Amino acid sequence: MSQNQKELTHPLIKDGWFAEISDTMWPGQAMSLKVEKVLHVEQSKYQDVLIFKSTDYGNVLVLDGAIQVTERDEFSYQEMIAHLALNSHPNPKKVLVIGGGDGGVLREVVKHECVEEAVLCDIDEAVPRLSKIYLPECAKSYSHEKVKVHIGDGFKFLNDYKNTFDVIITDSSDPEGPAEALFQKPYFKLLHDALTDKGVITTQGECVWLHLPVIKKVKDACKEIFPNVEYAYTTIPTYPSGQIGFMVCSKDPKVDLKKPLRSLPTEKELELYKYYSKEIHEASYVLPNFAKTALQ
Repeated sequence: MSQNQKELTHPLIKDGWFAEISDTMWPGQAMSLKVEKVLHVEQSKYQDVLIFKSTDYGNVLVLDGAIQVTERDEFSYQEMIAHLALNSHPNPKKVLVIGGGDGGVLREVVKHECVEEAVLCDIDEAVPRLSKIYLPECAKSYSHEKVKVHIGDGFKFLNDYKNTFDVIITDSSDPEGPAEALFQKPYFKLLHDALTDKGVITTQGECVWLHLPVIKKVKDACKEIFPNVEYAYTTIPTYPSGQIGFMVCSKDPKVDLKKPLRSLPTEKELELYKYYSKEIHEASYVLPNFAKTALQ
């Protein structure tokens, strides 16, 4: 290893600690992780990319200062955003993932034997490229025979597809900069039109502790497009406030999104999933009173 590689640094790492600070998205608080070694620093065409090995959470992917993935806890997010949608569809065969360049959501999608094709569309080629090196447990999905990858803009990609996908999963960053458009009504209309009859979407839905007004706005926008809209959440230590939510929407007004249409025997669940289960599926929609009241 060259001397140059050993000396990699990043302005967000000070005194051996990385701190995730945002005065707009999570004012007055920070998530800090102790850094063992900086692995990669790059300014891609779209964002600042930092990858480091932490002392306790494995390798960590940071985009524009926000933690996207840590090896220790990524599974709770990837499993929930994928299986809440997939198990709310009777027979998903064609699935699209917008964003999710680390490959973790794809890894979960291809666990469903009924899925015949899993397409990923991510705008930044740097994320899949680097994830294959530094996040192999997520990126192993890229070698799966059912997976196809498109590098490009999700909006433009969706414009070309109507009535095509059974499930679409939007694994986006927070609603700042380019990702802001993925939290607005025109995007949900594109998703709706790209879905088949009983199509289901999930989209990253922010945190009830930090973003209730944003969540309410997104839910209201979804309800103008979809007849069936619910909000669920998961726990994850390294996302702000330790929790992240999902907007789950179906074109089928009759399906109960809070109960899985398809499920596996408990033994198989334990083999395939570290976080998700049929019980967790139902429990994830049970919100604390303050959130429930705000989102009604």
